[in-house]
This record gives sequence, C-alpha cells and structure tokens, in this order.
Amino acid sequence: MKAVEIKNFSWKYDKARDYALKDINLEINDNEFIGVIGPNESGKTTLMNVIKGIIPQNFTGIYKGDVKIYGDDVAGLSPIEITRRVGMVFADPESQFNSMSVEEEITFGMENIGLGIDEIATRLNNVCRLTDIQNLLEKPPYNLSGGQKQRIAIASILAMQPKIIILDEPTSMLDPISKDMIFDLLKIMKTELKLTVIVVEHNIEQLVEICDKFLLVNKGVIEKYDNTEEFFTNIDFLDSRNVRVPSGIKIINKIGNLNKPKSLPIKFEEIVKVLTKILDKNRSKQYEYK
Repeated sequence: MKAVEIKNFSWKYDKARDYALKDINLEINDNEFIGVIGPNESGKTTLMNVIKGIIPQNFTGIYKGDVKIYGDDVAGLSPIEITRRVGMVFADPESQFNSMSVEEEITFGMENIGLGIDEIATRLNNVCRLTDIQNLLEKPPYNLSGGQKQRIAIASILAMQPKIIILDEPTSMLDPISKDMIFDLLKIMKTELKLTVIVVEHNIEQLVEICDKFLLVNKGVIEKYDNTEEFFTNIDFLDSRNVRVPSGIKIINKIGNLNKPKSLPIKFEEIVKVLTKILDKNRSKQYEYK
C-alpha cells in the first residue's frame, strides 16, 4: 500500500486568483525518504499542508482531486486520525509550542490522542533519549537554542508515532552544528524508526546522502520526481530552475560526460572514490607518455 497517493489534485485558496497547486499526481511508498525542493512560493509548503490534512481542514478554497494516506481519503479523516498517521515539523519550532516546560510540550500531543499515563511515560523516555533532550525536560522551551527547540519539536511529533513525518525546512534557522544533529536524526527516522519521511529543504548537500527520491515543485506543479541518482543527471535543467546542485555532483557530471562511467555517483564518499580512480587513471596515462 502507498503511504501517500495523490491523483489529479488542484487547490486554490479562497479569494486567490490562481491555483496554488495544479494537477498534482504523486505516489510515495512506505518507508521512502523524499526530498522536496523548489523556488520560494512554488507550492512546496501548500503540498505538505495537503498531505498533513491542514488543507482543507484549516483553509477554505477549491479542492479538486484525491489525496489518500495509506489508502484512506485525507478529507474524510478526523484531526486525531490524521495526527496518528502524519506528523509535521515547521521551520520555526516556536510556532508549535503550547506549554511552559519541555516535558509538558512533549506530553501535550500524546494526551490529545488519548494515550494512557504509562504509555506516555514510556514514549517520553524514548523520544528524549533519541533526541538527546533528557536534561531539558523542566526548562521552558522558548528560552532554549534554535537547535534545542527544533529537537523538542521533533520529539513532540515522534512521541505520537506517526507513520509519516513531514519536516518543512527544519534546518533553515540553525547553525552548522545543530544542522548536523538534525540530519543525524533524519537518518535515524529512516534506518531505525522505518518512517516515511518527507523533507522540504534547501540544504541539498546533506539531503542527497539520505534521500531515496527528490521532488521538484515549481509554480504549483511537479516538474520532476525521480530517484536521487536519476534526478541529478540533468544539471542544466536544474540550474534553469535555480536548484542549488551540490558542487560535487556538478563536478562528477562534467567528468562523467568525458569519461562515461556506467553510472554517476551521488553520495560524497562515492564521488571521492570515482574522482580518485579517474585521477589515478590520468596519472598512469601521463607516465606512459613520458
């Protein structure tokens, strides 16, 4: 069964002149890790709100087509049913905070979906250990660093154990060390928790290391959706869409056009290996001519 299945979907906000999303068709498999990229105001966040069910529950407008989460129509699910299936973390974690302590913040969502005291305690302990925030439980979430706030927001969502987690630019307000910590958490979500993860992110350099597929949204339409290796084969097209392609991928594509390897690597370690082999090969040829 597909985790997400969207067919012929369009959405126009009330009083807006144009559709924010137009004829969207998208399938995401269970336990897939999807990177979502595109220019500002392209429709990325709107698409995430559709998958989360925020649209149409919290917005009025014209809703056309079908959106299903694990086979069920999102528009027909109650808020609690959606929360149990789909969690969402925003770029500004404070926008999600409702409580005066970290512990209360994490337990708030679990109480809302009707979990018992013992289950709440078990999940609280697990997510705090996973996100390394055990020493923050009694502190007000608003007074912490950006990285700590984001880990608390993630812990609050993970505690409800959704099958799908959406993160909308989770590292946009963070320093480099905090960004690395968030990407480490993303890897855990994929490999250990076996979640379906959808990340809207401009930091493609690290995202390519863990994504199964990439999705390019532009002007309300899906312009490209493919596995990571295939997605980055047409650099000129991505450049024309102002996608910040990692420099390593650009280099390996140019070299690939000259040396024609069977496949082009995407991950950093694989790129280094290919470049090393090519350099060694070229050095050998130079010695032959001497």
